[in-house]
Amino acid sequence: MSKKTRKNKKSRKIDLIIGIVCSVVVLGIIALLVILRSQKLSNSETVTLYIPTGSDYSAVVDSLDAHHCIDNHAVFNTLSRIRKYSGHVKSGCYKLKPRTPVWSALTKLYYGNQDAVSVTINKYRTKQTLCEYISKRLEMNADELLYALNDSVTCAKYGYTTENIMGMFIQNTYDIYWNCSVEKLMERMHKESEKFWTNGRIRKCNKLNLSANEVIVLASIIEEESNKNDEKPDIASVYLNRIRKGMLLQADPTLKYALGDFTIRRLLNKHMEVESPYNTYKYKGLPPGPICIPSIASIDAVLQNKQTDYLYFCAKADFSGYHAFAATLAEHNANAAAFHAEMNKRKIYK
Repeated sequence: MSKKTRKNKKSRKIDLIIGIVCSVVVLGIIALLVILRSQKLSNSETVTLYIPTGSDYSAVVDSLDAHHCIDNHAVFNTLSRIRKYSGHVKSGCYKLKPRTPVWSALTKLYYGNQDAVSVTINKYRTKQTLCEYISKRLEMNADELLYALNDSVTCAKYGYTTENIMGMFIQNTYDIYWNCSVEKLMERMHKESEKFWTNGRIRKCNKLNLSANEVIVLASIIEEESNKNDEKPDIASVYLNRIRKGMLLQADPTLKYALGDFTIRRLLNKHMEVESPYNTYKYKGLPPGPICIPSIASIDAVLQNKQTDYLYFCAKADFSGYHAFAATLAEHNANAAAFHAEMNKRKIYK
């Protein structure tokens, strides 16, 4: 065999090997693409995956397993190695839709593209109940948040005291990341509060000679007095008139707050003796902080500054939830007598 023939044979063999290798590579790529396109989350419903701070890859897999998202662990692990996800586990809340390609789900997890959690701030009366609620919605520890709300330095950072810091929380629904830190939450609530207190609302505060914090405190009392938004401006006018005249507010909700018992339906003289800065039967002016987180309707009821001559009000005897208003003590006493008579009739003594 000539040298030229041997060379051509060797060349053809190399070309064949190269061809085989290329074919294998192409087939591998095609197979990988097929896997990437065909492998989807197996759960038929949207899954909300919570990955706690400090979790590793195995914890994520366990969670996916618990939600029945993985059919083929070998494929999932292979795709995870390709994505190099094991070294990039990020905590958070992730909503994975059904039939989402596994590769897309891994990419979402890899980059930490988490979904926000809805947190609804309602009429919480105490820091403790607020913190407990938030800790149920977020990864946050209730005690850590409570510590921040009771820390004078932290509160001062946002322009509040430990007594009125609850006023920084405005009733609303907020989208917040599940793994949000206490500091981030405080910053967010401060930002939302500043957004709420527009120039227009601040001007109304100034006309009342009240600060925004004082308006919040008064609004919290109104929030506890009535759930009827249409009469809240009238209730606000009573308290504003009493403040202007230097009268005691004598607000029953502040007394219940001082006693730590909002289940009391009938306040007695003995209740009015409780020693507390929240006892507005003893001390003039507004209490040092809000007695709950008021609704926006209650805040705006104060800012509306409705002009009336009312100085008194009490619940109507028909138990409708509405109140009877009066400008004189005699008129008020008549309204109160009618209500107390109905309470006695219904055997409500405490």
